Amino acid sequence: MSSSYLPATTDSIAWALEAKTPSEAISILYRVLQNPSSAPDAVRIKEQAITNLSDLLRQENRAEELKSLLAQLRPFFALIPKAKTAKIVRGIIDDVAKIPGTSDLQISLCKEVVQWTRAEKRTFLRQRVEAKLAGLLMENKEYSEALNLLSGLIKEVRRLDDKLLLVDIDLLESKLHFSLRNLPKAKASLTAARTAANAIYVPPAQQGNIDLQSGILHAEEKDYKTAYSYFFEAFEAFNALEDPRAVFSLKYMLLCKIMVSQADDVAGIISSKAGLQYVGPELDAMKAVADAHAKRSLKLFEIALRDFKAQLEEDPIVHRHLSSLYDTLLEQNLCRLIEPFSRVEIAHIAELIELPVDHVEKKLSQMILDKKFAGTLDQGAGCLVIFDDPKTDAIYPTTLETISNIGKVVDSLYVRSAKIMV
Repeated sequence: MSSSYLPATTDSIAWALEAKTPSEAISILYRVLQNPSSAPDAVRIKEQAITNLSDLLRQENRAEELKSLLAQLRPFFALIPKAKTAKIVRGIIDDVAKIPGTSDLQISLCKEVVQWTRAEKRTFLRQRVEAKLAGLLMENKEYSEALNLLSGLIKEVRRLDDKLLLVDIDLLESKLHFSLRNLPKAKASLTAARTAANAIYVPPAQQGNIDLQSGILHAEEKDYKTAYSYFFEAFEAFNALEDPRAVFSLKYMLLCKIMVSQADDVAGIISSKAGLQYVGPELDAMKAVADAHAKRSLKLFEIALRDFKAQLEEDPIVHRHLSSLYDTLLEQNLCRLIEPFSRVEIAHIAELIELPVDHVEKKLSQMILDKKFAGTLDQGAGCLVIFDDPKTDAIYPTTLETISNIGKVVDSLYVRSAKIMV
């Protein structure tokens, strides 16, 4: 990089655009930024140079240089309005976020920017960077630090009544509580986000985020029909914006259909006009699960989980619901298989259901403890002994009810006799 600066003019910008290599363009733009001129036209050209330079560094995956650029620009930020500074800083942070594998760098960058904004008393920018930092900490599973940061930020933003930022923070807090499995607080934060959103215009992408989180929370409560409607709203919002999150909304819609035993509808949704745009591994995974559920086949279910591990087991929302579905399906199949027997070898059941013997034995013992059926495991013989369901004798509850009614009659007669005596 040459130490001599270039004039901050449109010709310099054009020269950078015409450069043969990205490295050459980056060098030219750095030299434009080194120009000491603070004239209005020069400042405007420098702003354009910063935008172009940031884009080029992102394309070249030079995250460390983007971080250094932000530190180098601090004297320049004193020359431009605070709103423009906030736009540039947030833009560079977003560019770093687009470079894969930079989560730790993003966290350290945000912490540096927060310290600088505190020193410069740039409250508007600090609050937004802190919200971004809390999101990064949550993705990094540093939940306690993220929660501490958000709790102080929420109080501050509520005092200022910045509704748009409040929606972002409340929604983030809801996701954080959900990650910590604190469902009541997650719902409370989501309600607060919806209340703030109703008072202002919310961009479609943010509304889609709110609907997506609503669907996730309703699905967690096993209210799959309501969850489906929220996922559908989120899908429509993201689809209109061509947002990559649309495919996840569609995936969760299909999950809801499977969970309410409407697996036959999955193929129709995938083959619809909207669904065909997102055909890929995510939808193929849900189709495989739907086929396994429709055929009540545990073997097909396990094949789907193995073939689409990234799409099913590594997605915590899908994995949680499919684990529940798998257990239900396994119990139904086992109950159906053992029904004709009073004594049966565990190996025979395992052969019929096409699962390992130790897996079947473990599940049968769990079902006996949960009182799904009456029986015992004879481990010496490797057999399952099934008992007849004990018939409940109706005489005991009837006798208790009769005694209770006699007691009421005696009490009533005592009250009446007491009144006569008076």
